[in-house]
Amino acid sequence: MVAPAGSFFQEAALPEQRLVEGVAFPAVLVPSDAATAAGGGLDAFLDAVRSERASTVEPLLRGAGAVLLRGFPARAAADFDRAVDAFGYPELPYVGGAAPRSNVVGRVFTANESPPDQKIPFHHEMAQVPTFPAKLFFFCEVEPKSGGETPIVLSHYVYKRMKEKYPEFVEKLEKDGLIYTRVLGEGDDPSSPIGRGWHSTFLTRDRSIAEERAAKLGMKLEWTEDGVKTIMGPIPAVKWDESRGRKIWFNSMVAAYTGWKDARNDPVRAVTFGDGSPLPADVIAGCGEILEEECVAVPWRQGDTLLIDNWAVLHSRRSFEPPRRILASLCKNPE
Repeated sequence: MVAPAGSFFQEAALPEQRLVEGVAFPAVLVPSDAATAAGGGLDAFLDAVRSERASTVEPLLRGAGAVLLRGFPARAAADFDRAVDAFGYPELPYVGGAAPRSNVVGRVFTANESPPDQKIPFHHEMAQVPTFPAKLFFFCEVEPKSGGETPIVLSHYVYKRMKEKYPEFVEKLEKDGLIYTRVLGEGDDPSSPIGRGWHSTFLTRDRSIAEERAAKLGMKLEWTEDGVKTIMGPIPAVKWDESRGRKIWFNSMVAAYTGWKDARNDPVRAVTFGDGSPLPADVIAGCGEILEEECVAVPWRQGDTLLIDNWAVLHSRRSFEPPRRILASLCKNPE
């Protein structure tokens, strides 16, 4: 695939890519021959991001839903922070999310810090709250010894398959939405994939401020002796992607039902239909199978940056053998 004349970027193919409705998923960009010949370093890469984001990267992101940048000179957390900044998307604060994660530098955080033997099921980032990121960046600072991929799957295609296989379920889901319930302690529990305590969930130690921030999210709080129960919803589980004119499977249903499990939480109670009725276990299992069948999992390489349109793509995490260090940054669309 030939890069446009003078472009820093060139499309490439990987064996793990799939053709979905005629589009390679994910799109992959590598340095062009011209960029390699010029010996472009980090500053040249950042300049190219600024100048070619609109002409090269975003059309691929719109078409494919995810773009993997491989072989570029961002190698460490500080480089990644500068790269995210060069893309120019405003930062989205991580308020209301469930995953334990730590700030590394600037607008860069660790990805979910739950133990390596735990899988993290497919979800749209922060689908359980009304204010969610439009775009996500993931960056591989230390590649896994084995496993640890971040599988991705196209949301509209999952909706299409679910509608074909479980039409009555999808009809009820679209009518009623979902309610998500999670019990939080005060501090973070790094042994749990949903172990973010209420102090860091709401970025405060003051209950009244936590209540204000929860109310802005449309979330109800019920205080307990040593923590708080959060109740979110009913909220839509299927959304309309205005920019692409299609319905998307925008929820954390499978993730909550199968993965929101720790000392405080029972995953079966973590998510219900919007009318409070339980979700059928066989349909959840069937949805999980569809997600796995349709996903793409590209093994991480050190220095990889994966840009995901959160309106188009669900992501997950496979278990791994350490070391592995994947960093993340959450973004809004420019206003």
